[in-house]
Amino acid sequence: MTESSSTRAQLEEKLAVLEQRLASIKRDVTRSHSGDSAEQAQERENDEVEEAIGVETEQSLRDVRAALARLEEGLYGLCESCGEEIAPGRLEVLPESVLCVKCAE
Repeated sequence: MTESSSTRAQLEEKLAVLEQRLASIKRDVTRSHSGDSAEQAQERENDEVEEAIGVETEQSLRDVRAALARLEEGLYGLCESCGEEIAPGRLEVLPESVLCVKCAE
């Protein structure tokens, strides 16, 4: 599949948003906690949620970086499982897709 400059721009924009989100999560998780024990318990619960979101964000970053690498290699838009082209509509919605709809099911 041929590379489109709009695809690259979409992936790069998504990468920038994810990097900003991850930086924000890291700032939030490392902030100091309240001296009040009840409030501190709630803050720690929030930290656990933020850490989980951080893990998901890191995975999304890896996926987007891999999609950009596939663009460079000329493999973008090809299913990693069957080798067929991934439907343009799927790539429009999820530009870092590595599987066609059939293989993803």
